[in-house]
Amino acid sequence: MYAVSLDGFGGPEVMKWTRVADLPAPGPGEVAIDVVAAGVNRADVMQREGRYPPPPGASDIMGLEVSGFIAEVGIGVENWQPGDAVCALLPGGGYAERVNTPATRVLPVPDGVSVTSAAALPEVAATVWSNIVMTAGLDRGQVLLVHGGGSGIGTHAVQVGRALGAHVAVTAGSDSKLEHCRELGAQTLINYRNQDFTEVVNSEFSGANVILDIMGASYLQRNTNALAEGGQLTIIGLQGGEVAELDLGALLRKRGSIHVTNLRRRPEHGPGSKAEIIDAVRSHVWPLISNGTIRPVVSAEVPVTEVAEAQALLDSTESVGKVLLTIRN
Repeated sequence: MYAVSLDGFGGPEVMKWTRVADLPAPGPGEVAIDVVAAGVNRADVMQREGRYPPPPGASDIMGLEVSGFIAEVGIGVENWQPGDAVCALLPGGGYAERVNTPATRVLPVPDGVSVTSAAALPEVAATVWSNIVMTAGLDRGQVLLVHGGGSGIGTHAVQVGRALGAHVAVTAGSDSKLEHCRELGAQTLINYRNQDFTEVVNSEFSGANVILDIMGASYLQRNTNALAEGGQLTIIGLQGGEVAELDLGALLRKRGSIHVTNLRRRPEHGPGSKAEIIDAVRSHVWPLISNGTIRPVVSAEVPVTEVAEAQALLDSTESVGKVLLTIRN
């Protein structure tokens, strides 16, 4: 089969669409998926650069989510059949013509969504629901602050927050991205280039009940200051660094909590596992997609042979939502 392989670590030039060894048949509890499209994520760029190695046993091919059609099922798989249109959360291997993955990570393509567009859903849906609902307990009437509102995670989080009846505030670095967020339902728009998000949420709401953060160290103290009493800060990315000082007194006075989570390294089964999250997403998020309340937001579909362009779009000022690699028509 063909896949994107890495010729060492570094810039986009190390990625090659080339022939690789065919996969074995899916093992017990696994399915094989003929890939139509793969989502492009920040983790893929970090893996290419050598800063985010796959967990033990995972494929060294990039790609954490795909859509396509079931090709084969392993022993013990009863809920899926060859030909089923699906999307899936992966431990790796998505930038390829075919991938094997545990059946517990697989979701049906939602009603009203194309097979290609469905590749934009697994990673964002699992990340957002597990963090703002399962971890932080976002509820109706609360304030949700989403950093990076124009990203794939951000555009999905805005829609989930509004569907749950929260007031959604977002940060982004351009007015055009903020306008897209407004169209998705965001009510408070903060351009971080000329506004202090802490001042905005504290003056308008006495703080945010839940903050979904992709920056990490550079935003830590300001996020803490922006929490409402009893607020929950969930950190899912470290684009602003890994190490920072924290004023524990400020956090204590607000009875606030900080959660730093990672989806890729969660266990397969049990409390807080990928299987538990996928079950919750199918039960709670998929109906909202099927009825049109939430939709996949796709900025671009790029042929897999132009994978360097696809990854570069993640940092584009014009890109809003997900970037997808198309493998098959």
